[in-house]
Amino acid sequence: MKLVCGAALLLLLCAASSAQNSCICEKNKRVTNCRLDSGVCWCDAVGSGVTVNCGTLTSKCLLMKAEMMGSKSGRREKPKDAFEDTDGLYDPECENTGIFKAKQCNGTVCWCVNTAGVRRTDKQDADLKCNQLVRTWWIIIEMKHAERNTPLTTESLKKFFKETIANRYMLDGRYISSVLYEKPYITIDLKQNASEKSSGDVDIADVAYYFEKDLKGDSVFHNNILNVSIDNEMLKLEKTVVYYVDEIAPEFSMKSLTPGLIAVIVVIVIAVVAAIVVLVLTRRRKGKYVKAEVKEMNEMHRGLNA
Repeated sequence: MKLVCGAALLLLLCAASSAQNSCICEKNKRVTNCRLDSGVCWCDAVGSGVTVNCGTLTSKCLLMKAEMMGSKSGRREKPKDAFEDTDGLYDPECENTGIFKAKQCNGTVCWCVNTAGVRRTDKQDADLKCNQLVRTWWIIIEMKHAERNTPLTTESLKKFFKETIANRYMLDGRYISSVLYEKPYITIDLKQNASEKSSGDVDIADVAYYFEKDLKGDSVFHNNILNVSIDNEMLKLEKTVVYYVDEIAPEFSMKSLTPGLIAVIVVIVIAVVAAIVVLVLTRRRKGKYVKAEVKEMNEMHRGLNA
């Protein structure tokens, strides 16, 4: 009996010790094996197994890898209106530090990405060379709010988004270049040069990814939903688009353009050529008319002189 009681007591002590050392990763719900070490919560990212610090944002590369793992296993709960961006979501290759590898592949198809993990070249075969991971220094987040009778208060809107990005996503305010409101569009500019970013700063690519997931109702945070409220009024956003500007221009060829864009370019070229042809023909006709007029005048002068 004493032996049984002793074993039970030992199990209780082990459970209590385990509970004391466990923790919740508030800034990333796609983790496992969380433990508390020196007051800091450390967890293993799903999909990669890389240990992440829950006191700051997890890199976009590790988040995408975890999301792909969740999609494959069916564990991740998707929002009601969710749909997949086939070119935006892929299973990335990450460095041990969590950043994207410059070259990404899906089987035998490969492409180069920037520090935001966004494709910046045409898709080619496995022989493709990506010499460096090009930095994304400027991210433009464009949102469109639902129809409303009155415009939002510009100052209140700017204050909300600047404070939210600084506090929720831990981005230094100097990287929030501007917040512009032109009803119904809200545009946020995040700028962060490599020379400005210190080792302790979160990356604007990670901030933009967290923010975009929040707006789409698929927050990465653990049980922490973002409510967009301006002047105590909930703001409904209908559409969010993120644009990326790299330190080196992307390398896309004409074949990578969409058929619609190619059609527009062709129409413009045809219109320009047609305008040039009309101009040339008009000038030729005008020249012939002037020559004929001069010839007639000369004949009249000869007649008068005779």
